[in-house]
Amino acid sequence: MTDRNLLRVEGLSVSFAIPAARVRAVSEASFEVRPGRCLALVGESGCGKSVLAHALLGLLPGNATVSGEAWLKQSGAEPVELIGASQQVLARRVRGRAIGLIPQSPATHLTPVRTARAQLQEAINELGSSARADDLAERYGLRPADLDRYPHELSGGMAQRVANAIALAGDPWLVLADEPTSGLDQPLVDRAMGTLRELCDEGRAVLLITHDLRAAERVADDLAVMYASRLVETGPAAGVLGQPRHPYTAGLVAAQPDRDFVPIPGLPPELTRLPEGCAFRPRCGHATERCAESPPMDGGVACHHTLASPDLARAPEIAKESHA
Repeated sequence: MTDRNLLRVEGLSVSFAIPAARVRAVSEASFEVRPGRCLALVGESGCGKSVLAHALLGLLPGNATVSGEAWLKQSGAEPVELIGASQQVLARRVRGRAIGLIPQSPATHLTPVRTARAQLQEAINELGSSARADDLAERYGLRPADLDRYPHELSGGMAQRVANAIALAGDPWLVLADEPTSGLDQPLVDRAMGTLRELCDEGRAVLLITHDLRAAERVADDLAVMYASRLVETGPAAGVLGQPRHPYTAGLVAAQPDRDFVPIPGLPPELTRLPEGCAFRPRCGHATERCAESPPMDGGVACHHTLASPDLARAPEIAKESHA
């Protein structure tokens, strides 16, 4: 794992053809993920975060149309262009080897009629890894005896740790964690985030998909905020969360329990009926006629009315004004 490892995504778009409509799930997403850093992709449920992650691994259904570029560069190997790569290339060079996936709701992804050990060992064998199941189990807080349980015998936290072990069985440099805190209580959320931080500190990279802003704040170096299929703000996590420049980001911050706990008014648009221009404008207290035009991503924020310094300290009030 060296600095030559890199995931670079440029203009990634994903849509789905359904009867009488088209779902625009991801629109022109661009970002980078580097070793030693965690990029958290955050936003409300249904904005397209998980679709973006699955597109990188070629795990989308047949009615998906994907465009753009996603280059995976790994030390000592030829770069792989993930978009359009064959299933054979993805299986032999990417999945589990370069990118390890921690799925959402791990317990439902484990085969119910096989023990955790059997499934972890299968991953080790398939990936040609030299890892030992018991060593991986111990690393992620499991006893060897825990691996001999069936999925229905595992707690949510134990299932999460089994998923972590499977994701790391092939020693990937990049870990893609898709909503890893879903269904976990706060102590288990803290433990899961601690594990992801440890992976970065070891020199791996983490792409965290989450709607949990508090969890993202704990582990992320960089943040990308997604709304209605588009990235609307990107930058260092401390800066984005401490001084949000997009009104949507400010609303997310204000909605946190440790802030003013004020929800963003209204609902996100349906991805089959995205409005022209800025999709957030029906919910935004700063919208003007100019917002009927789509704002470009400029300096890490896509907004015609980027919050200026006097507004930064007013993130909770911004949400209140919009709600009123």
